[in-house]
Amino acid sequence: MASAGKAATAAMANNLKKNLSSQTTASPPKFRYLSAWFCPYAHRATIALEHHAGRIDYEWVEALGWEQRKDDNNVTKTGKEWWYHWKADELRRANPSALVPTLIPVDSDGKPDEDKSVYESLITIDYIDAVANPPDETLCLAPQDPYLAAKCRYWADKVNRECCSPYYGVLVRTEESERREHFEKLVGGLKSFSKEIEKNGSGPTFLEGRLSNVDIALMPWAWRFYIFEHYRGPEYAIPYHEPELHAYKEWFDHVFSLELVKRTLPDKDRYLEHIGKYADSSARSKVANAVRRGVTAHEIDDEKDTY
Repeated sequence: MASAGKAATAAMANNLKKNLSSQTTASPPKFRYLSAWFCPYAHRATIALEHHAGRIDYEWVEALGWEQRKDDNNVTKTGKEWWYHWKADELRRANPSALVPTLIPVDSDGKPDEDKSVYESLITIDYIDAVANPPDETLCLAPQDPYLAAKCRYWADKVNRECCSPYYGVLVRTEESERREHFEKLVGGLKSFSKEIEKNGSGPTFLEGRLSNVDIALMPWAWRFYIFEHYRGPEYAIPYHEPELHAYKEWFDHVFSLELVKRTLPDKDRYLEHIGKYADSSARSKVANAVRRGVTAHEIDDEKDTY
């Protein structure tokens, strides 16, 4: 299984590289992209990089690895724990929290400059967009118009808090009432997002007909919501049929039909197996530890949520 997983990760990275090499450009900015195939936070940066394929060159570096061991300190209360048995030294040097995604610029001589590394997923989207410097404003993920830029910044953060963070509460919390509370908050967040799309125009994206940092903030989790039914039952299916989610469903169908998005998606069965360590509460990542101690995923603390 481990070798198959490595092969799948390598195949995904190679497909992205092939697409990049097919683009024509003169000396695009280059980066070492420290990532992890399973991580939705890193997935945000991957989509942004692929959106600007041809305007940015990057090398994918798989920087995290999992291993199972006995839970000697009874942290997970499951008798076992999955922990990061390795993190790339490069990641530890370049990011004080040692989290993905992390982007390290590479100079014209091919030397990585770790002192100028950029991290935090929402920040990397805007950074990639600025560095790519697209020729057409409609290709910008962060609008140039000050009002729209401020609006997108607000909604990217709102989506992160209300639609993405509750995902981990549904999985990691062990009490059914707590899981339902997180799920209902998540669905409420999707309804707010759906309503805002309708308010903004005819859709199907947040900024009518173009991708934005708000869309990319939500995409990795929206694609992963399928795992709820498997691990928590049919009552945890996203209620796409409800009128309040009509615009969201149209958004979902549109963004996941885009080739630049489809080539970034992990295999569903492989991801379903991976996320099982969160569903049985045996994962020991910073996010899992934060949710286990009663705060949300976006409230991780480097000192409290160690592993």
